[in-house]
Amino acid sequence: MGFGFELLKADGKARRGRISTLHGTVETPVFMPVATLGAVKTMTPHELEELGARIILGNTYHLYLRPGHEQIAATGGLHGFMRWKGPVLTDSGGFQVFSLGHLRKITEEGVRFQSHIDGSYHFISPEKAIEIQEALGADIIMAFDECTPYPATREYATASMELTERWAARCREAHRREGQALFGIVQGGMYKDLRERSLEGLVKIGFHGYALGGVSVGEPKEEMEAIVSHCAPLMPDDRARYLMGVGTPEDIVESVAAGMDMFDCVMPTRTARHGTLFTSEGRLIIKNARFQDDERPIEEGCECYTCRHYSRAYLKHLFRAGELLALRLNTIHNLHYYMVLMASIRQAIEEGRFDRFRNEFYYKRGRVLDTPAT
Repeated sequence: MGFGFELLKADGKARRGRISTLHGTVETPVFMPVATLGAVKTMTPHELEELGARIILGNTYHLYLRPGHEQIAATGGLHGFMRWKGPVLTDSGGFQVFSLGHLRKITEEGVRFQSHIDGSYHFISPEKAIEIQEALGADIIMAFDECTPYPATREYATASMELTERWAARCREAHRREGQALFGIVQGGMYKDLRERSLEGLVKIGFHGYALGGVSVGEPKEEMEAIVSHCAPLMPDDRARYLMGVGTPEDIVESVAAGMDMFDCVMPTRTARHGTLFTSEGRLIIKNARFQDDERPIEEGCECYTCRHYSRAYLKHLFRAGELLALRLNTIHNLHYYMVLMASIRQAIEEGRFDRFRNEFYYKRGRVLDTPAT
């Protein structure tokens, strides 16, 4: 069986769905841990599976530069190369190329850029992006897009959005791999009407799913939420909706409330490596002196390996001492927190109580909502 998406339940705008792929099913809303270079930092595939991760994200730009998509293809794609049995999504590399700034030049044909590794020159076109992702063997791949920066003038955002649409059509034409889904990416900056135009153009081309890109690129949180809340309900009901690069637990809850289904971010793993841990009451900075003699787990009642075996005092000691074990234990906890959060969201939608869940989520953080879900 190839790719498919089924909408199982709606609770307000929040959606409960199921994605089917050649490598298994994924229950949505879902958070995808980021395996930039073919590995979720400090974690083995087996550990990810035990934590409840069912789909991970690989980065086309980085894997193209090293070790190269040809080598990965020769080992059976990312699944064989990294020994991950579940579904994989790869982004197109558009955001990473965007991040290179002065090291890249955008033209109608594609993007010429210098490697951040050795300064060598490369060129990625929409067709090349599809070729790389097909070689990587991902279950879901993304159309090549130009990630509109923030801030951007209306003139620039319009030109960028139109270029992304033309590139999307070329990606659709180039895509050949059976059983592999191709998602289009909605651009348009912070301009709602441009976002609408972008989505309309992509729907006419026709994709297996639709992603909202160009958010979380420096804009105020209020503007991001406004764009997500405006665009999500306009996206096709029978297609998966993916919010790229988001984000914090609060971002995810609000975006589910708006109608999004899929999320990815380096947040849980990156913050873990910097000593920030997620709990139901907010963030905990483990290096703080107040944890010196604290024998409690990171969070009471948490069932992750770290909380079942180690105290805050020990984790603080490991982190301050620079022990690599600290990075692993912190990452295990943060990813477990995200997996439990998504499972709780799915259950709340199934039971028709997502608004109550959202209010309780914020209440534990000391915030009382005076507005319903968007």
